[in-house]
Order: sequence, then C-alpha cells, then structure tokens
Amino acid sequence: MCEGENYIFVLHTIFNHPLKLLKSVITNCKPINLKKLTLLFLILAVCSCKQTSSHKDKLLFANTTFTPNRPPLNRNLHKYIKYKSDTLALTHVTIFDGKGNAAKHDQTLIIINGHFYEMGSTSEIKIPSHARVLNAKGKTIIPGIVGVHNHLHIPRFPFVGETAAKLYLASGVTTIQTCGAASPEQEVLLAEQIEKGNAIGPNIITSGPYFTGINGNPNLIIPKNEQHIRDTIQYWAAKGVRWFKAYRNVSPEDLQIIIDEAHQQNAKVTGHLCSVTFEEATKMGIDGIEHGLNSTSDFRKNKTPGICNGSREYIDELEINSAEVKKLQQLMIDQQAFLTSTLAIYEASIPERAFADERSLEAMSPYLVSQYQERRKNYEHQSSPDSIRLKRLKRIMEFEYQFYKMGGTLTAGVDAGRHVLPGYGDQRNFELLREAGFTKQEALKIMTSNGAQVLDNPDIGTIEKGKKADFVILEGSLENSIRNIEYVFKDGYGYDPQQILSTVKDKFGLE
Repeated sequence: MCEGENYIFVLHTIFNHPLKLLKSVITNCKPINLKKLTLLFLILAVCSCKQTSSHKDKLLFANTTFTPNRPPLNRNLHKYIKYKSDTLALTHVTIFDGKGNAAKHDQTLIIINGHFYEMGSTSEIKIPSHARVLNAKGKTIIPGIVGVHNHLHIPRFPFVGETAAKLYLASGVTTIQTCGAASPEQEVLLAEQIEKGNAIGPNIITSGPYFTGINGNPNLIIPKNEQHIRDTIQYWAAKGVRWFKAYRNVSPEDLQIIIDEAHQQNAKVTGHLCSVTFEEATKMGIDGIEHGLNSTSDFRKNKTPGICNGSREYIDELEINSAEVKKLQQLMIDQQAFLTSTLAIYEASIPERAFADERSLEAMSPYLVSQYQERRKNYEHQSSPDSIRLKRLKRIMEFEYQFYKMGGTLTAGVDAGRHVLPGYGDQRNFELLREAGFTKQEALKIMTSNGAQVLDNPDIGTIEKGKKADFVILEGSLENSIRNIEYVFKDGYGYDPQQILSTVKDKFGLE
C-alpha cells in the first residue's frame, strides 16, 4: 500500500468506498510493486461484487413496505426451532391468504428476514440462490391465528401465562389480545420477554385490569369515582397497555368515562356486558363487544336501566332475523363496533358436547383433570340431554352469522376455561364457525385478518408481500383439520409444535 498509509483507514475504505480508494491510489501514491497492486485490484473486485449484491438487496426490498430485519432469539429458545434461515422458499404449497379469498394451489412463498417477500405460481417465482428450499407439496399454509379474547388466566388461577403462551404458539396462534387481565403486571412482563426474544409465545397485546360496578366481582376494579377510573387507565397506558375491558356490572356512567379516557390514551375498550346494553355501549363509542347473543341484555324483559337483571327468555324466543335484531346489529356496524365470537367455551357447557380431547387432558394439571372428570360424572347422571343449551348454541351461531353477512366485523377468541385450553380452543372455534355456516375462507378471515384489523396492526393477519411471516403449515388440507399443524412460523422462525408441547404436559393449571 502507500507508504505511511493508516491500515485501519485503508481497510475501512476498502470495504466501504473501494472506488474512492482506487482514485486515491492512482493520484496520490508512490509507485508500488506489481504484487501489491494485483492484491489491491482483487480486493476491489470482491468489494465491488459485495456492493453490487448489496445494491440488489436494496432493490429487492425497494418495492416493499417493511424493513428487512427480525428480532433475534435467545439461544435457549433454539431447541424449539426447526427453521431459522434468513431466506426460505416454500414450494408447491396451497395458500389461504386470510382475506377471505379461495385457496391458491401450487404456490411458492419466499420469506426473507422474517417477512413475506414474494408469492405466486411455482412455475413463475424465481427463488434466490441462497434460499433454503422446502418442498411443501401436499401441505397448506394459513396465516397465524390472531385471537382477541385470549386470556392468560382461567378461573381460580390468576396467571397461567408461560404455559398458556406455549399452548397458543404450538396451536398456531401467533398474536393474542388478552381481553382483560387478572394479573396485568405479569402480562406486561411476559409480553416484553417474548418481544425481546427471551421467551416463546405469541405476540401479546396486553390488557389492563377489568372494570366492573356495584355488586360485581370484588377482585376487579370497582370505581370509587371518576378520578379513580382515569388514574387507573393512565397508569396502565403508561406501561404500554392498549386495551381495557368493562365487565357485567359496570354502570353506564362509569363505562362512558372508561371509553373517553381510554381513547384519550390511544387505547381501546371492549366489554362483556349486561348492566349496559349493546345499543347503549355502541352509542357511547365502545370499540368491541364480547360473546354475542348470550350477553345481549337489550332484549331482556323487566330489565332495570344500568343494572344487570331481567329475564332471559329472549335467548330462546327472539327471532334472530327480526327487524329489532338487525337494527341493533346495523348500529354496531355503522359505529364500527366489532363482535367477538367465543363459541368453544359456550359449547363446553353443553353436557352432550362437553368432552375434552386427549391432547387437552395431557396438558391439564391433575387438579383440572379431576374437575373435568367430576363434571362428566354429573352430566352422565342427568336424565336427559340438555337440548335447551344446544339450541342456544345454534342461535348464538345464527346471530354471529347474520352480523357478519350484514357487513359486521366478527372476530374470535378462545376465552379459555373448563377443559377448553389456550390454542386448542381457538382451533375448535374454527370448527364451530364452519358448523355455523361460514366457509373455510370466511372462518379464517374472522380468526386472522379481522383480528389484525381491530388491533390496528396491518403487519399481521394475512399472507401478503411485506407483512410479517407469521403463518402455519398444515399437514394435508384445511378441510381435513386445522389441528394437523406441522410447523408454526412467527417472525419467520419455524417452531416445532411437538417440541413445545412436550414441555407443558400436566402443567396447565399449576401456576
């Protein structure tokens, strides 16, 4: 090199500004020997190739909306991962995009640094030379499930987060909104750990504590006054919480304050309602309502305004396609209030349908298994099937189907409890939505892109160029079973569900 040249500077310039260095050599340097000159040109050639490659990479992402990177994972989590290539190509696969469209067959999907880069017919897509290629013929890809009523607690257990997070992810649920927290501080901490790559689980959209009212559950927030509500929301919003939930006994006055303050803090509100009707809450500006027909106090007879009372004959007698029901649903649609379906947990209360599958029993703690066995014993001693609750399930389905077909935003979540486990219950929701009359594409849209929509997250929920590579590979067709999960991808990392599930046996319900 040139005499007296600073070698650190030279190396930096070689790799970052090779042409600038060449010009400097030509104009400023003393004569150098042929070997050194040859070496210099070899270095420049390599660097130029590197720059050309870098330029191509920049062009590669020039027409996309994302930054090509993904969060790193703690090495302790690598044991759960089957695929972690920066560039991955899945060929000859069937894809449901999550937007309600029919499946596309014999597709190639390219993922780069945790994002969807390209998809199209296998015969037309050019695969990057450095990609890891997986022949996915006979397999189906769907977006990762976005659950919006997916607690990290169950009755008696205020926090089951770590085990629940594993169950969710292994079942294809890649994002959850917890829809009310019994232990909000622990939720926030777990969400942060997952975001930092120090724990596995879905992306967790956290909730604040529940708000209720007089005669409500004493373990929830029963507001003392307006300032109590505002202080509570501001406290949790400062910790990153963006969802709050109103519960059955909340007063109309308090609910209005909750909605107003949450919106001021860029947060949203949903409700499991009773004291306040769907119509009243919608007109107040609530963002979403949970459970559907089962919680619609609008049609209760002898209901006192602002009180959770009145008779429930409506659930058996109301004409779902009546003008008054459609008027209520249209109001929700006009005000952009979404409705969340929780069919699996309702089904769990119907004796002739309340059966746990083998995989759920394997994950449940001995205590939860004993509770399940006791319930089954009681059901079997009943003299006749509970046809009333079964008919109610059908009517709840009809209410949700009509809301969706009218143009409403229907979402879904497991609302885990009894023998309905996180993740497994989400899969059961898909099957029950199909039973309700939805097509495969519609049921997927409800459970993926609709969830992303209400979470205001355009980066998830569908399989489209530029979005996060959160998706599920099913063995075989979606028609056969959404339970046949081979791999779950989150941020482009391919997790092995069986490896995850091997760590949760007998543990759900121990925390």
